[in-house]
Amino acid sequence: MLRSLQIFKADFFRALAHPLRIRILEALGSGERSVQELQEALDLDQPIVSQQLAVLRAKNIVTPRKLGTTTKYALSDPLVTKLLLVARDIFNNHLVDTQTMLKELKREGRR
Repeated sequence: MLRSLQIFKADFFRALAHPLRIRILEALGSGERSVQELQEALDLDQPIVSQQLAVLRAKNIVTPRKLGTTTKYALSDPLVTKLLLVARDIFNNHLVDTQTMLKELKREGRR
């Protein structure tokens, strides 16, 4: 059972491991959108958006909803937005640490 959970987590994070997929998920954080809306918001070509949505859909990270001839996509779980915010906070913490180290290096260089 524990092994299955680890495999699920690894697959989940692999699906997130692409900058365009992250951008799509961030855009969907504010609500559902069609491929065309995502394409316009992210300034990407339709085939690229569709391809990345297919990966996210295959891992049940986004869900499609058919509206006539249009398909709208939404996050399967709103916690994905929280996860991305936590990832941003971790990144910011690393930047702060890096800036601190750079300042220390500069001070050492002056001695």
